[in-house]
Amino acid sequence: MRQLPWDFLLIILVLAIFVPWRGLIRVRELLSRPHLSSRERLLLYGSTIGFQWVATGITMWRATARGISPAALGLAPDLPMRGLVLGTIMALLLGSVQIFSLRQLSRVPIEKRGHLFQVAVRLMPQNLPEAVVFVALVLTVSVCEELLYRGFAFAVFRDIGGGSLAFALIGSSLLFAIGHAYQGKRGIISTFILGLILAFARSWADSLLPAVMTHLAVDLTAGLVGKQGRGARSASPRHAD
Repeated sequence: MRQLPWDFLLIILVLAIFVPWRGLIRVRELLSRPHLSSRERLLLYGSTIGFQWVATGITMWRATARGISPAALGLAPDLPMRGLVLGTIMALLLGSVQIFSLRQLSRVPIEKRGHLFQVAVRLMPQNLPEAVVFVALVLTVSVCEELLYRGFAFAVFRDIGGGSLAFALIGSSLLFAIGHAYQGKRGIISTFILGLILAFARSWADSLLPAVMTHLAVDLTAGLVGKQGRGARSASPRHAD
């Protein structure tokens, strides 16, 4: 197993420790409040957008400086149409599964919906201005997280694993799941499974496009269609995501 360069090791540690810690602290603070204002939600969206682009920019800079090629990052596919077709199918399929899950959740009593529901009801958009910025957030997250996890982390784990696809799939998906620790145990498990699906698609298509398209569809559905699953505003504890 190859030794990681210091900068790659630092990036992996940031993704494995700082990102989940930061998410847990912020969500714990949000859940402690009875209400989150629109201004606070917009500030949260904006700061997340900024952090994601800075983190991704630094990571791509170091990856390029260390000689990782665009192809190794999933940015130069040999068959671009394969990625587009697979991405369209996956986005439609997993977007539909998300809608079905939200409809099922809407039938569960609010007090039994668990931690992930409590997080969502604080953070998801509640009005048009929030929805517009939320779309920008989802676009950012879909591109940046795929570059970080299915691009950089996938390439690094595959390299230190001696070219092992299994090591790259599991390593990048575990890192992705840990980064979403603020969603609780169920959220970590579901994120790990989603990470495996996205990583496998990235490997099969030799492109990040299917993962980006699917990530975008899943997150947009959760934020803009998910009011069914979160229940009516009046039923929630002074709403917010």
